[in-house]
Amino acid sequence: MDYNTQRTKLKISDYGRNIYNLIQYTKTVEDRELRTQMASAIVDIMAQNSPDAKGGDDFKRKFWVHLMILADWQLDVDVPYEITPEETVEFNPNRVEYHQDQLHYRHYGSILEKMVKQVAEYPEGEERDELVRLMAHAMKRDYLLWNSDTVEDDVISQQLETLSDGKLHLPEDFQFKDFREYLKGTEEERRANGTHKKKKKKK
Repeated sequence: MDYNTQRTKLKISDYGRNIYNLIQYTKTVEDRELRTQMASAIVDIMAQNSPDAKGGDDFKRKFWVHLMILADWQLDVDVPYEITPEETVEFNPNRVEYHQDQLHYRHYGSILEKMVKQVAEYPEGEERDELVRLMAHAMKRDYLLWNSDTVEDDVISQQLETLSDGKLHLPEDFQFKDFREYLKGTEEERRANGTHKKKKKKK
């Protein structure tokens, strides 16, 4: 059986293996005029299969460049444009630089961890205590979404202290909800979103 992993790697994957094979076959045709006709036909196919292609005098030029690149610039044909092997076309998107923040607990995500650090700088008082309560509930919910088994409340409390560098502590009167309450809330959100999507599709 012929696997893609065993085949020659495509320099431009957008056009697929069939176009590549057509180009390789065209290289074996001895008649130059026929080779040129076949190359032109392949370029037309490449243009038709490119939804972003726009009309204009030079819009096909890039397809001729792509054709020659796929042929390793070893296709002897009459190209209707001035192109050279020195031309380079950027096919791969620029590398996206992801944030490399070191998360203590990946299941909470970077946003919640940043919130904890920001709240830790708030002056002590009712506002700060209320924010700590809200974050503690959010942490337990996120933990249960990541791990559906029950989690000890002391674990959440300890992790809150770790994320805040020991600056935040749960108020003495704070009580976590039963774990089923957290899961119930997330399940209701999922059902609501699912119902909304269905209604939107019907419209």
